Amino acid sequence: MNREARPRALVTGGAGFLGGHLCERLIAEGYLVLCVDNLSTGVRENVVHLEGDPGFEYVHHDITSPLRIEERLDEVYHFASPASPKDFDRIPVQILLAGSAGTHNALDLALSRGARFLLASSSEVYGDPLVHPQHEDYRGNVSTTGVRSVYDEAKRYAEALTTAYRRHRGLDTRIARIFNSYGPKSRPDDGRVVPSFISQALAGTPLTVYGDGTQTRSLQYVDDLVEGIVRLMHSEEYRPVNIGNPVEHTVREIADMVIELSGSHSDIIHQPLPGDDPQRRCPDITRARETLGWEPRIPAREGLQKTLAWFARESS
Repeated sequence: MNREARPRALVTGGAGFLGGHLCERLIAEGYLVLCVDNLSTGVRENVVHLEGDPGFEYVHHDITSPLRIEERLDEVYHFASPASPKDFDRIPVQILLAGSAGTHNALDLALSRGARFLLASSSEVYGDPLVHPQHEDYRGNVSTTGVRSVYDEAKRYAEALTTAYRRHRGLDTRIARIFNSYGPKSRPDDGRVVPSFISQALAGTPLTVYGDGTQTRSLQYVDDLVEGIVRLMHSEEYRPVNIGNPVEHTVREIADMVIELSGSHSDIIHQPLPGDDPQRRCPDITRARETLGWEPRIPAREGLQKTLAWFARESS
């Protein structure tokens, strides 16, 4: 395809776990991809294999500062934000700025280039939900001052700002509410369930379960997520859409699966629950099924096997 005929996309946070997989998918589909990241939590290794492709360009930039792009842009995917629970205490102000100033700058860039905009929001906008499963019309149960508030409120503000740009400035926008995603390229020290359990199992150290382990998570393999993101961007659905797996597992079940699949002899130990830790998190994906024709395809055991294999290769 002629270079000028190829669609051009910009991905903020493109060297992160999710952004890196999205960049791979877009390059595979023939896009010209501009990956923007300041590497505060992303790593260059996530996209270094793409840098030999003439359709890929990496730009080191912090999206909380304005970014000027003179080339044509067709799509802007805003994925830039630290998302690890360990980051909530470590860099809380940076997280809030990524959701506020970063989203503002990404929206302005999309508006200036006439590009369609997709916000990578989060199931965290529902907080510790009182409605189960969570549908997009649920307004959430969020603590404004709790440990997780810096991330929860950053995403809620980002959704409000994105919606304001659509209503008042005519920007063509999409909002994806992403639920627990895992897979290759996730940070071993991420603090979330799957990478933590896998790192501990491969090291032969005890798996740390917070609380009694009966709290649930809905695990979504990263390939399913990226498929949902791409379908949403190419749809006409401007309302928030849950992109997640409606199959729930208790945290203890996930720990047991990781031990079994890894062949580890690790024990399980229990620690007190962190503040604001949600008890149940599960998406209602009716809207995604009806408007995108999308639902996750990869079951937890298969996704965990693939993720274990990647972590084992990386640690060898």
